[in-house]
Amino acid sequence: MRHKPFFRWVLALGLLLLTGSALAYSLAPDMPELRQVGLTVLSEKKDGTCSVRWTDPFDRTTRTGTYRCDPDRDPLLKPPYHDPETRTGYESGFVVAEGSGRGRLYNLGEDDAAVDRWIDISDRLAVFGLLLITTGVIGGNVRAAARMSGVSRGVIDRAWRLAGAAASVEEDRARAVEAVRTAWEPLHRERVREELGTVPVTRLRDDERRRFRTKEWERAGITTVRDVLDAGEWRLGQLPGVGRRTAEKALAAARWTAEGVSADTLVRLAAGRSDPRADSLVTALRVLVEAGPEGRAAAAAATELACRLEPLLDDASPAADLTSMLGAGPERRRRARTAVAGLRLVLAEAEGAGTGPRFGQTSVDLLRAPGGELDVLGAWTDFERRPEEYYAALAEATRDAHRLVA
Repeated sequence: MRHKPFFRWVLALGLLLLTGSALAYSLAPDMPELRQVGLTVLSEKKDGTCSVRWTDPFDRTTRTGTYRCDPDRDPLLKPPYHDPETRTGYESGFVVAEGSGRGRLYNLGEDDAAVDRWIDISDRLAVFGLLLITTGVIGGNVRAAARMSGVSRGVIDRAWRLAGAAASVEEDRARAVEAVRTAWEPLHRERVREELGTVPVTRLRDDERRRFRTKEWERAGITTVRDVLDAGEWRLGQLPGVGRRTAEKALAAARWTAEGVSADTLVRLAAGRSDPRADSLVTALRVLVEAGPEGRAAAAAATELACRLEPLLDDASPAADLTSMLGAGPERRRRARTAVAGLRLVLAEAEGAGTGPRFGQTSVDLLRAPGGELDVLGAWTDFERRPEEYYAALAEATRDAHRLVA
């Protein structure tokens, strides 16, 4: 006997009603963005209906209209007592601050009837939709329990594509950061060496915080921490009164000092200087700056998403086709079905958040590799306009790269 998908149609109808409920709810008018203004009341009826004049706060024109005043407000605010000369009153009101009706008077509660009507329609559709969905889910599950194979090729293919997009974002972000580090390292190393050349060798301490006897070192021309690093263990050990053990301790102390100097030394960028290394750095930084906080957020989201998808895709692999599902054991099939359900949830969340297009745009932004003199000039011009964003991007890219290699 041919299978008739009765409960499937019941479920579809319930989902349709629920969708209609959501649509009806979305059609309920929202209160617009408002701005409070002062109203000059030209005339007022006992029920609070007023003819008013006000100055549009956006185009500064004088406008007139009808407004629902508060009939219980102080009589001194009503015409003609507020301003006996012009025989006008005063009231505060609201005007629309957005859209085509910008500057129009808005009476609080004027949309309540329309909102209530759409909410009532939404509630009715939701109740009937949920009843049908419940019937379809329960009846369909009971009827189709023996028929379900768990094969979900489409879900797994979509999940793999999303995982690939996430991996691309991670790789593109890592490549952009690595380009910044590569351009930054020689400039930073040079600045660190300059700083170390100003630190006298007499500041070095051994692991017990004792000073080294450096008179013989200074006679040999080793006067700064940079000189100690350049000399190395062998040359230090050849100096009078310095053995291998002392040389090892001195070199360790110099490296420890160098690491501290490295962490505290900043690379300063200045336009107008002829330095190809600085040109490379500022053009590499521009890629990260143009990607902006959205690029960082997308890369972080890609890392989190990859961590969620990897175990699910591994467990769901038998559900890619019927042959694999039939060849798997009961426990493997159970895990595959559970993983497919997890993948559906992840895909729904990603689709709702627009994750796929977001990853694609981020990759495009991060792959805009600079090149040529015009790009260098544009990068420097952009740097002069917003230097704080460039230094923030540089600090982020090099946060874990301050360890000096002597």
